[in-house]
Amino acid sequence: MAAEIVNPKEGLGEDVIDPAFALHRGGKMAVTSTVPVRDADDLSLAYTPGVAKVCSAIAEQPELVHDYTWKSQVVAVVTDGSAVLGLGDIGPEASLPVMEGKAILFKQFGGVDAVPIALDCREVDDLVETVVRLAPSFGGINLEDISAPRCFEVERKLKERLDIPVFHDDQHGTAIVTLAALRNAAQLRGRQIGTLRAVISGAGAAGVAIAKILVEAGIGDVAVCDRKGIVSADRGDLTDVKRDLAGFTNKAGLSGSLESALDGADVFIGVSGGTVPESAVASMGPDSFIFAMANPNPEIHPEVARKYASVVATGRSDYPNQINNVLAFPGVFAGALQVRASEITEGMKIAAAEALAAVVADELSADRVIPSPFDERVAPAVTAAVAAAARAEGVARR
Repeated sequence: MAAEIVNPKEGLGEDVIDPAFALHRGGKMAVTSTVPVRDADDLSLAYTPGVAKVCSAIAEQPELVHDYTWKSQVVAVVTDGSAVLGLGDIGPEASLPVMEGKAILFKQFGGVDAVPIALDCREVDDLVETVVRLAPSFGGINLEDISAPRCFEVERKLKERLDIPVFHDDQHGTAIVTLAALRNAAQLRGRQIGTLRAVISGAGAAGVAIAKILVEAGIGDVAVCDRKGIVSADRGDLTDVKRDLAGFTNKAGLSGSLESALDGADVFIGVSGGTVPESAVASMGPDSFIFAMANPNPEIHPEVARKYASVVATGRSDYPNQINNVLAFPGVFAGALQVRASEITEGMKIAAAEALAAVVADELSADRVIPSPFDERVAPAVTAAVAAAARAEGVARR
């Protein structure tokens, strides 16, 4: 198959074969069968008349759908294309390469089948209603690249209406991996997470979820900053989501800018983009941790961060300590599907973070507070921890 010919340097007359286009031609996925259809006997079992027996049994006992179809092994990867990677609002069709990529990561790293579904609707209720109507075909729903603040309401309403796991990875996957890395950074430096004061730059999907999981995990204090500064209860311009956020963060009652919040802080977590002045980085407390996760340009360049912090993490694969969601979502769903969980709870997310941290707990260094996505220990550890937590919290159905 011929590779796509593109010109990345317009006007320079330099046509090259771009490997990204070559790889994507025809898509990155295909559907394959798990049973043979070699002759009339096979056909009569896989389709009519044999299939009718299975359909009738499921009609009489709906729970059998988990045993005799792929439902309990497959996740829908759902987006509206409104907040894709670093590309923003590019629409459903343009989002499909990313959703296909997500689906193959589910399979590669968690053994979970996934189907990309890009929806041509934007209203919260339209998105929710569409997913609810699709849900009988799936064992779980992974929401992906839906812009804030709509993503919060979409997830909340789906969780209310569905009895299968609903998980917005931009929120919770990022939060799980961040907590795992922070636990190990603290352990490496002999510190307790309950003594740390963190500052999060970004009050969107990831920032809110990270704040929630850090508070659940017992962080000493955390302040979240948006474009206007620290999210605090005394601000009159807060959305409902940020008002709720102000209610469980910022115990110190700080107000003002991100730079002022960083003065003496132990942890910086960036999920916003932009650039943090070096003077503000220098004002952080001793032995600090910097997780600057914006891609492709971290909020604090790693070379600057290393001048002041004892542990540095980014969202990039070309620096140590990559905070990568692929460390979380395959195992989280694999564990939830394994026990037919009705939802993914905060306890299951905490368990996933603890299991992820434990994978490299005996190998810690400043450049290794989180495993590589290719560490084969990751998915089994997260899967087992999530399944056990689901049973402990009473949301497992087998």
